[in-house]
Amino acid sequence: MSLSYTEQNIRLTSAEIAQLWANYMGDSMAIRMLGYFLEKVEDTEVRDILEFARRISEKHLKLMPELFRSDNYPVPHGFTDDDVNLNAERLYSDTAFLIYLKNAAKHGLSLYAVALASCARDDVREYFTKCLTSTAELFNKVVDVLLRKGLFIRAPYIPTPEAVEYVHKDSFLNGLLGDRRPLNAAEINHLYNNIQTNAFGKAFIAGFAQCAQSEEIRGYFLRGKDIAHKQIEVFSSYLRDEDLPAPMTWDSDVMASTEAPFSDKLMLFHITGLNAAALTNYGAALSVSMRRDISASYARLSAEIGSYADEGAELLIKYGWMEKLPGNVDRRVLAHKR
Repeated sequence: MSLSYTEQNIRLTSAEIAQLWANYMGDSMAIRMLGYFLEKVEDTEVRDILEFARRISEKHLKLMPELFRSDNYPVPHGFTDDDVNLNAERLYSDTAFLIYLKNAAKHGLSLYAVALASCARDDVREYFTKCLTSTAELFNKVVDVLLRKGLFIRAPYIPTPEAVEYVHKDSFLNGLLGDRRPLNAAEINHLYNNIQTNAFGKAFIAGFAQCAQSEEIRGYFLRGKDIAHKQIEVFSSYLRDEDLPAPMTWDSDVMASTEAPFSDKLMLFHITGLNAAALTNYGAALSVSMRRDISASYARLSAEIGSYADEGAELLIKYGWMEKLPGNVDRRVLAHKR
């Protein structure tokens, strides 16, 4: 990628820097995760997709430094080979690798869409457009393999209505008191999605807890596992109350190894990313869940995730692992320097 003549002297905006910085950190982490997965994977189809995913992240890391340097921004440190032990014992199954890729691609699609919509400079938009396209290809490859292997979990089917209906009673919004109407398709979709993402997070954080070096960070991961378990139960109860199936969990795809394949820094950063994704998912669910009991649950569980995420950020700062995102200057401090 090269800068166009008309864009050479246009500075990167705060939005563009924020998106590029987050993308660089995420891809530098992903390369280490995928490198370890590739050392352990046995299934050839899964290996092919892991290699495809790693090539995407490697390409991103080759392109982004030029964008940073075009505006004299320092390139983030991110993660290095020091953050992964490729010789560590196997921690996750091949199925877990596929579930990881599905969730990573799904999260990437959301992030890249937001990034593209936030940017103005043509070279940055071109970059995120390519990111979006390659991530969509990755997602489709993963889903195809999951379907072939019988591992893709479809959302529940619902009866086909005979005609379009309109809402005429305020009781449609009930949930905390009085009769509850059946769940609508949007509510089922988000409940199902949030069970799946929590099940994925619970499995991976369980593995992290087994091998974290720091006792403090290990305890943090265990609390996260408990939170995910509890929130899965909350969401599943809404489905069970209407005789709808809840998706399976992936706990059995975590091996018994206690040898750390990743640094505590990488694992803690990864969990803070999952926390952010959960808050985004819950916000989207809250905006379309019209039953008051469901929206109240999302508000309460979001607060719980927010508190847990804050604790994770404090740990990153405590151990000196949080890279500072470029920001504005404090002009009051500058004024007092005179």
